[in-house]
Amino acid sequence: MNQTDDNTDGRNSGRPVETFGCRLNAYESEVIRDHLVRAGREDVVVINTCAVTKEAERQARQAIRKARRANPAAEIVVTGCAAQIDPAAYAEMEEVDRVVGNEEKLKAETWNAPGEARILVNDIMSVKETASHLVAGLEGRARAFVQVQQGCDHRCTFCIIPFGRGNSRSVPMGEIVRQVRELVANGYREIVLTGVDITSYGADLPGKPALGQMVRRLLALVPELPRLRLSSIDAVEIDDDLLTLVRDEPRLMPHLHVSLQAGDDMILKRMKRRHNRSDIITFCRELRAARPDIAFGADIIAGFPTENEEMFENSLALVEECGLSYLHVFPYSARPGTPAAKMPQVPGPLRKERAAKLRAAGEANLARFLGGLTGSLQSVLVEKPDLGRAENFAPVRLEGGTPGEIVPVRITGSDGTHLIGQIERKSAA
Repeated sequence: MNQTDDNTDGRNSGRPVETFGCRLNAYESEVIRDHLVRAGREDVVVINTCAVTKEAERQARQAIRKARRANPAAEIVVTGCAAQIDPAAYAEMEEVDRVVGNEEKLKAETWNAPGEARILVNDIMSVKETASHLVAGLEGRARAFVQVQQGCDHRCTFCIIPFGRGNSRSVPMGEIVRQVRELVANGYREIVLTGVDITSYGADLPGKPALGQMVRRLLALVPELPRLRLSSIDAVEIDDDLLTLVRDEPRLMPHLHVSLQAGDDMILKRMKRRHNRSDIITFCRELRAARPDIAFGADIIAGFPTENEEMFENSLALVEECGLSYLHVFPYSARPGTPAAKMPQVPGPLRKERAAKLRAAGEANLARFLGGLTGSLQSVLVEKPDLGRAENFAPVRLEGGTPGEIVPVRITGSDGTHLIGQIERKSAA
């Protein structure tokens, strides 16, 4: 299970659906928002929660109380992973009218009328399939996200998310192709494939097609799609077909976010991860040799139980050795019911200190990576008139862009966190 794809932490605060957690949650919030619009439910405020850390749950509870103060007459509905795992805890909050599970939140009938049942949460482990939902594109974004997989079959010792998402289920390839075609027809130039554990894609489908086979077919059947990007991947699950595509397919973006979690073999073993330190080093080295423009990100947990200074230094050194530029760092957060919560704990202040060191290392790598791109010509997807993303996911400050277009940008410098560039447009003959 990937720790996170892209933590939104309630950045859409104040909207009818407030989202915490990963890109998949953000995608599902759009599905909910669409159901609410179609049902004419302007009287509902939804808090879509995350259970990855205690902090994510604390922020969700804070958002629930704030939503009630701002909307005294609204129906306040809580959903998402935290609500799925412990529905009673949220139902006990006086501000909450209804608690809805992760499977139920995606069904139109859930939102057609005020619910009679205070808790509408099923046994997520009983769900065997995942329905596909077309989202015209995440609100305010130039790229669109397509869910290809749901749930996780692995049981990392730190992770509670499989109990919120259930076992791994894959969306059939034909449905993915249909959605991507429609999104491209709606003007989206970049699609991100997302899920809980996307490199486990296909094991539950007829013929067991791997992720690489699905991606190859998608690119072949939607030739009008300029850019395809993957969300977090598990390096040891990546198949040979997908490796070939990453090396050779220019439409598959040269940016991979790896579910790393640690860089010390003993800690990885205690986490019950399936890779070791050398696996990641080899993975990054070989892909960088085959595609020099590739950029790597990673999820890392700081202060996992039993982590001593030498173990932490191994993780810190791996950030440098693999040139990891985009880091999502989390101080370890004990989740009740997980094996890691029963292991000897690292003191909280030390976890935060180590997390800060890891973030600093990632920021230094990013600054070096961006600095090395000065003078280059980058293909940039414009997100706002003054901001876009290069193929390697580097954020680019520019002027005069039209959101949704892909433009050539000459990089003139960087400020350590963003590239700075100028659009090179062909002059009219």
